[in-house]
Amino acid sequence: MAYEQIQKAAQRAHSLSMENREKLSLGGVEDVSGFDENLIVLTTSQGQLAIRGEGLHIDRIDLDAGQLEVRGHVQELSYDEPVRSGSLWSRLFGG
Repeated sequence: MAYEQIQKAAQRAHSLSMENREKLSLGGVEDVSGFDENLIVLTTSQGQLAIRGEGLHIDRIDLDAGQLEVRGHVQELSYDEPVRSGSLWSRLFGG
């Protein structure tokens, strides 16, 4: 495996660490869709993630490295599963 492929595989690994519901560190972040002080919506290698809370702000963002740090009072983390491609029949019958 080439060095670039190893780097991309490492970037796709998703991690999440939270301290006292006030500081959130994430890895495997691919994009930030939107944010305000109550909601941050982002795409990770494991699907879309919504972070809800109060006084949320992004301390650090590095999409090249897939890293994001958030501060504020975190009340909820919720994931949406990635949409699978293919026809309904192929998804139902594993084709």
